[in-house]
Amino acid sequence: MGDARPGPPQLRPGRALAHTTGASGSGSPHRSDGRPPQTPRGARRSGPDGRPGTSPPVPGRPTSFRLTLLLGLPAVLFALMTWQVLADGPLLGPDRRLSRVLIQPDRFSELLADLGNVQVAVPVLALVAAFAAWRGRAAGQDRWWLPPLAAGLAMVLVPALVVPLKEWTDRPGPPVVVPPGTGYFPSGHTATACVAYGGALLLLLPSVASPVARRVLQLACVVLVFGVSYGLVRRGYHWPLDVVASWCLCSVLLTLLWLVLSRSNRRTSAGTASSRTGPS
Repeated sequence: MGDARPGPPQLRPGRALAHTTGASGSGSPHRSDGRPPQTPRGARRSGPDGRPGTSPPVPGRPTSFRLTLLLGLPAVLFALMTWQVLADGPLLGPDRRLSRVLIQPDRFSELLADLGNVQVAVPVLALVAAFAAWRGRAAGQDRWWLPPLAAGLAMVLVPALVVPLKEWTDRPGPPVVVPPGTGYFPSGHTATACVAYGGALLLLLPSVASPVARRVLQLACVVLVFGVSYGLVRRGYHWPLDVVASWCLCSVLLTLLWLVLSRSNRRTSAGTASSRTGPS
């Protein structure tokens, strides 16, 4: 009403049609002015095929960088230390001087070093692995045997890697306390403690929901490994470089174990979620 002019309606200045004419369906909207679309910096970036892409760009995944640090950096450091031992390089000078400062044999350091014995550390891992297997099977997990098996394989790899390295480097031990001998690089006791206690920690964490309890377990693992390492150097059983090299080697082994366990946990979580959402 109020528009007595004959003929079709005409466009008025400052107005916009809701849809363009001739388009199928509802058409495509367009704006009535030159304002930019509501996206950052006024426009979307096109994708590889020329279509509108997301804006701002999706950042890269931080997991790859973290894996590079956890795998690549320890491997490079271990290779560097091994080369220094084989070539009797300049790094061994500070290592010997630090050993002379730290060596002070006592009963406490000997007890700490004994925590890295196979007779002590491996049974701890075996008990935790048995608990993880029992818990996974009781929960009805498909691959309940995979986490304990992976932890056991990581433990088997310790002597398989350390013994040939000891024979290859043929490094003599500290002469202050230990009788003359060779084959001290890297430290087997340190590697046993790292993989046994670290593997037990990785097996236990999925079953612990409390953040406080998880931090307590992580702290206990760190204290055990560093306690063994300190006792070995303090007692004169190993050079400091032998211990640090075992840290680097076991960092690679534990990172690989962590990847296997994380993948297994994701599959278990996905299977549990699908079973819950499936038909009843």
